[in-house]
Amino acid sequence: MLTDFWPKPLEIAENNFKFKSLSNWSCNIAIGCEHACRFCYVPEVSTNRMGKRLAQHGVKDPDAEWGDYVFLRQWDSHHFANTLKAAERTPPALLKPDGNRAVMFCTTTDPYMVIRNPDPMKQKALATQREFLVREALRHILHMSTLNVRILTRSPLARQDFDLMKQFGNRLLFGMSLPTLNNKLAKVYEPKAPAPSQRLETLRAAKAAGIPIYVAVAPVYPECDEQDMGETLRAIKELDPVTIFMEPINIRADNVARIAAQGKADGVQLKTNVFDNPEAWRSYALNQMVAFEEAADYVGVYDRLHLWPDASLGAAAAMRQFTGKCIDDGEGGATLDQWLQNHWSKISQWPK
Repeated sequence: MLTDFWPKPLEIAENNFKFKSLSNWSCNIAIGCEHACRFCYVPEVSTNRMGKRLAQHGVKDPDAEWGDYVFLRQWDSHHFANTLKAAERTPPALLKPDGNRAVMFCTTTDPYMVIRNPDPMKQKALATQREFLVREALRHILHMSTLNVRILTRSPLARQDFDLMKQFGNRLLFGMSLPTLNNKLAKVYEPKAPAPSQRLETLRAAKAAGIPIYVAVAPVYPECDEQDMGETLRAIKELDPVTIFMEPINIRADNVARIAAQGKADGVQLKTNVFDNPEAWRSYALNQMVAFEEAADYVGVYDRLHLWPDASLGAAAAMRQFTGKCIDDGEGGATLDQWLQNHWSKISQWPK
């Protein structure tokens, strides 16, 4: 595991989300992530482009080694405050309307991961810095701006900041990724992340503390059938979340190879055939989202469901593949294009 400090300081930066309705800005405390999720898209959108700089820190292949390196950013209060002021002063007309004027912790890493290092002193220093970065950034946003905050994590360590999160009131949404309640299956896809059962308990604790919550059922694995989706949604319903996001696994960079290699290493037969070609992936992605919609309707949480159909489903090849297909949208059916536009134009809820 390669862990160390990164020379550049923490900042708030505009993100490039498309159709996610998560945030307008990102606050990423580190380069890399300890959780090693095999499906992760971050190498394609971020770390692969930093190959030369990462090579100087011992990373030879940012994609293949995803999950084996974490470089924590430095703290510079002046720099962070300047980026916060720039975000605060951004005219609403220049913001993506689906971003809820929010800063997201984090979009390319996890704000509450455990950072390991073979040197006990170095590991302690990294852990202390991670805790400081998140709390200090949150304090700045709380007291120096009117921006909203969205937190997304897989780690129960988030409990350590519940006291601070509560001070935001309805300016903050706390969420966890919960693709399934199947701990064994999650261990294959997310080998170093805390178990789903731990995440569910953390969400319950946040709810009990009075913190507004949401859930990202993402990504839902190919092995997750209607029964699995229903069980996950019933557990989520008890939490009364503001929003329930969902997406299937999207093909990015070498993530399919990472998934297959992990399944082989663990001796688990995974349904990687859904990634064999674009047509197979499109069928899997669309069918899974439609099945999830039906499960959400049956469980009684359809009104807060927010799907994330990938932009590639709107390509000409997808339109040809699904020509004539009618998708049950609860209002008499829709073509693929209509269905996509309905989801892409949706703005996720924010607590009032």
